[in-house]
Amino acid sequence: MPVQDIEIEKKALAKEYKDLLRISYQSLNKEDKKLIRKAFDYAVDAHQHQRRKSGEAYIFHPISVAKIVASEIGLDAISIASALIHDVVEDNSDHSLEKIEKEFGKNISKIVDGLTKIGKLNTKGYSDVSIQAENYRKMLLTLNDDVRVIIIKIADRLHNMQTLSSMPYEKQIQKASETLYIYAPLAHRIGLYNIKNELEDLGLKYTDPETYDEISKKLIESKKDQDEYIDKFNSIINSTLTKEKLKYSIKGRTKSIFSIKNKMTRQGISFEEVYDKFAVRIVYKSKPENEKFIAWKIYSIVTDNFTPNPTRLRDWISAPKSTGYEALHITVVGPKSRWVEVQIRSERMDEIAEKGYAAHYKYKQKDSNDNLDTWINKLQEALENPETNAVDFVEQFKLNLYSKEIFVFTPSGDLKSLPKGATPLDFAFAIHTEVGLKTRGAKVNGKLVPLNRKLSSGDRVEILTSEKIKPNSNWLDYATTARAKSKIKATLNEEKKLLADEGKEILKRKLKHLKINFNDSIILELQKYFKLSTSQDLFYRVGINTIDNEKLKKFISNRGNKILNYFKKKISRKKEVRIDENNQQEITSKYDSLVFGNDEEKLDYKLAACCNPIPGDKVFGFVTINDGIKIHKKNCPNSVSLQSNYDYRIIKAKWIDSSQEEFTVNIEVLGIDKMGLVNNITKVISENMNINMKRLNFESDSGIFKGNIILSVKSNKEANKLIQKLKILNGIDKIKRK
Repeated sequence: MPVQDIEIEKKALAKEYKDLLRISYQSLNKEDKKLIRKAFDYAVDAHQHQRRKSGEAYIFHPISVAKIVASEIGLDAISIASALIHDVVEDNSDHSLEKIEKEFGKNISKIVDGLTKIGKLNTKGYSDVSIQAENYRKMLLTLNDDVRVIIIKIADRLHNMQTLSSMPYEKQIQKASETLYIYAPLAHRIGLYNIKNELEDLGLKYTDPETYDEISKKLIESKKDQDEYIDKFNSIINSTLTKEKLKYSIKGRTKSIFSIKNKMTRQGISFEEVYDKFAVRIVYKSKPENEKFIAWKIYSIVTDNFTPNPTRLRDWISAPKSTGYEALHITVVGPKSRWVEVQIRSERMDEIAEKGYAAHYKYKQKDSNDNLDTWINKLQEALENPETNAVDFVEQFKLNLYSKEIFVFTPSGDLKSLPKGATPLDFAFAIHTEVGLKTRGAKVNGKLVPLNRKLSSGDRVEILTSEKIKPNSNWLDYATTARAKSKIKATLNEEKKLLADEGKEILKRKLKHLKINFNDSIILELQKYFKLSTSQDLFYRVGINTIDNEKLKKFISNRGNKILNYFKKKISRKKEVRIDENNQQEITSKYDSLVFGNDEEKLDYKLAACCNPIPGDKVFGFVTINDGIKIHKKNCPNSVSLQSNYDYRIIKAKWIDSSQEEFTVNIEVLGIDKMGLVNNITKVISENMNINMKRLNFESDSGIFKGNIILSVKSNKEANKLIQKLKILNGIDKIKRK
């Protein structure tokens, strides 16, 4: 590298160091600064010969991660120092953990060790499980050691996403999917809402760039209108707030691009129809003892001036979220008769919402409940359960990350937080494992209810127990929380293990009769064939005779079929179209519709029923275990999970010719029932578009109609053109492709 460039980098490094100290959220004493300087110099030396894909010196990455940790998350000097050297052990064999501990002490060594372990995985012993999911499980296990490990990893992922443009396309998709799948939910659960929003938006930017760009552009165009609206809102209540001698500020919070996109998809509406694209936030100064009183005073002033929606009041001051989040949220009819969400927070509450974990501990009182630690302790047993399938484990864990909360009372009046959708059985296990295992019934608000009844905020729940009761398999359907499910499974597994031991001996005899050696290899083949997670599941099913002689013989006849290597070989092309049991077409290479990989090979495939792709849709191939290659749309509901957990099974796919083949598309229509509407719809379809209608079904109820139209089209362009024409018909309110 030229001397001039080296000097430029040195100056840039000096500036980065000064910025790091200047922007730190925590107050740094002399010892803190000394520690950070030592870690900074150590990292510069360790990474001096490394460069990133973009060509930038690698050292700027750990510095950027440390700046996120220091400023946006707001952790202490130990965390900042750990972030600076977080990649040293993994990237440089000259720097061992022992050396780190000697230089920086046990705390930093432990954090760096946790961060290093996340990136390593021993896959020995795994057959058809997701390697990525096992890695996620390993990462989540570090929650038990030091939550700062996860927080620094989130900061690391944020900077990776901010610089993702220099990576290859396939890597962008995999990283972005992984971010949406696990890192954004984790950030949400730890209370890092700003980082969570940025991770989601960046994830969307690479998984669905067209939607991201479209919404981003519209938000920029509406910025002026938003600012004017906030000024108008402020002018109406300003005099009253000032009269009450309140010190406050009013600002707007734009909804994230990702959340707007989700609302548009979920409700089948356009960008213009999303009414709460931004919220008004009132942040006030207050002493801790007066916070609640002032919050409700501001609430009273706002609702005196604007009509509130009584169903949209959210009181997270009386009962904070388990992330530590506190605020009052109300939705009112604001200026120009628009619905607008108003968030009322003290400066302390606002800081906790911005910084999450760090601010929570800054303001923590000696007698306050540590919600984050309580949450981690609840999850510990589930995290350490080695028998759970990795993908199922991560999916269950994510439910706990993103779940909304309800608050219910014990008979003695104590308040308990549970995920929305929780049942009395979940409540019983939240009280104590023994209470859960002995549950024979439950009373909600004094009345007996089924164990699968969904609880609501404010319910008073009493659990009835009996020493004679034992959990049964139905309980797994009644419970929703990871804790309850893991405890029920553990108890059921004791009985299952006895049956599995019997099944193992039965399987040995049956395989011997079929002249097959009983060994680890054949067990893995059987697990894969019967789609089972563990050998115990296999032996158990043999023990209860759901895997009988006939099924074992069928397995033998299909043995040797290596589907996972399907896409690596030249596949003989079947020149036919056949109809499966669900009357879905299996499109083969006869039609020259799709090509795969960089070499644009023509392979057999099936269209995934979950998203029903048609020519012109952006798609990818997924190699299944028993069903060949399945084609999914890029925006398929399962896309993020598949591309995050199984990126090694993803194949590039694109349409090259679809002019000669027709595909089925399902369109859902909702609107106001009026005379002649059905005729107008069929006229647009048949006369203007020349499209073949396969089925038409309309239902009308109290002036509202809902219709399902199944059509044959040649491409997504044809389908989208039809949808646009139908949208403008008088009486149609919403229309979307299913």
